[in-house]
Amino acid sequence: MGFQTMTQLPRLYAILDAESCAKRGLSLLETAKAWRDAGVTLLQYRDKVASDAVLLETATSLRRVFEDVDATLILNDRVHLFAASGFDGVHVGQGDASVAAVRAVIGPDAVLGVSTHNPAQVSAADLLSVSYVAVGPVFATSTKLDAEPVVGLDGVALARSLTLKPLVAIGGITQGNADAVLEAGADSVAVISGLLDGDVRSFVRMVRE
Repeated sequence: MGFQTMTQLPRLYAILDAESCAKRGLSLLETAKAWRDAGVTLLQYRDKVASDAVLLETATSLRRVFEDVDATLILNDRVHLFAASGFDGVHVGQGDASVAAVRAVIGPDAVLGVSTHNPAQVSAADLLSVSYVAVGPVFATSTKLDAEPVVGLDGVALARSLTLKPLVAIGGITQGNADAVLEAGADSVAVISGLLDGDVRSFVRMVRE
């Protein structure tokens, strides 16, 4: 699935964050299995502290978890590990390598997402060879200590007006507010705590209706 052909994202973008799982005493792989069984088909694996070796070992295990379902697996940062991971794409932030440099590493057909936090960044991302643009945080979030200022639903609507690319909203999204975020113009909602602390099956069912 190349960036030119990834025109429609699943409405739920699950982010499997190692630190968030560890804080709750949850097994990363068991959580991934539960999410798979609940119907998650787009998953980003994020681990900011694991060594490259540990991250690759986990990535291999996650591939096995999802091998029998039609799912897209995204690696957070760690662009140099993309080929070895066997994942479908990578996601990078504003402080990471440039999109052009990342695209040169991962090739033209891999999925590539980029984080944005204000209108200027959204507009810039719209001109780049990315598969989707992520905007946020929409609401206050506890999963990033260095989170950017909240953009709110108005920020999602503004981002929607600035790009034709698939738009992912992230930051403090729960089953209770996901509908409002989608109605504001997001194609997909990226969720961490809202899945770890809630009912994944009902979340998946809700966003599909």
